[in-house]
Amino acid sequence: MTDTNPILKADDLSKRYEDGVLALDHLNLEVRPGEVYCLLGANGAGKTTTINLFLNFIPPTTGTCFIKGIDVTKDPLEAKKHVAFVSENVMLYGNFTARQNLDFFAKLGGKTDLTKNDYYQVMRRVSLQEKAFDQRVKNFSKGMRQKLGISIAIIKDAPAILLDEPTSGLDPKAATEFLEIMAELKNEGRAVLMSTHDIFRAKEIGDRVGIMKEGRLVMERTRQELQYEDLVKIYIDYMKSEPLAV
Repeated sequence: MTDTNPILKADDLSKRYEDGVLALDHLNLEVRPGEVYCLLGANGAGKTTTINLFLNFIPPTTGTCFIKGIDVTKDPLEAKKHVAFVSENVMLYGNFTARQNLDFFAKLGGKTDLTKNDYYQVMRRVSLQEKAFDQRVKNFSKGMRQKLGISIAIIKDAPAILLDEPTSGLDPKAATEFLEIMAELKNEGRAVLMSTHDIFRAKEIGDRVGIMKEGRLVMERTRQELQYEDLVKIYIDYMKSEPLAV
């Protein structure tokens, strides 16, 4: 029987920063196995704050984040075992080779029995050029760094993957390859939460798309509901609408 319980869940989640800014306002959101959820919104809408809360980089003001039913705030180390993260600017060790980075982060995630061939296979899977496997990462392009970041997420074998603007700055070919990998991970049953400005690819890859404005989730629709809708127009209409009442 297929597991339909959400892998990622935000329950009435809010975040107010020390300067008084309400970055997230009572967010309720779920991502189930085999589902890609795309969060759209302008800068400052709350997308990155949401991801940072799931990763326990910052504490919530109210509400709870769950990963596989684990309260992220109460048991952060256990929760992080079940999630992988790829940021807009993937943080890697520039003087390490691609393989050495993969080995380091795999061992950090508890994968201690992997071979050089295991690393090569996962880098081939994300279409990283073979000549780059043993090159220092400091000379990599952004697209190559993103592919290596996804390799690290894949090798961790986590059921949940969080992505913050993963296609930003990628050329069309690299962005297309990236989303093909996302489709594969979805088919493997991973739950993917992706913040993005890329409306067209969000409609293409997302099983559900949410629009955030001023910290609130103002719209959520399924792929089926958006099939005959103009998502660009919907997004622009929300952005042009009056500020939300406090």
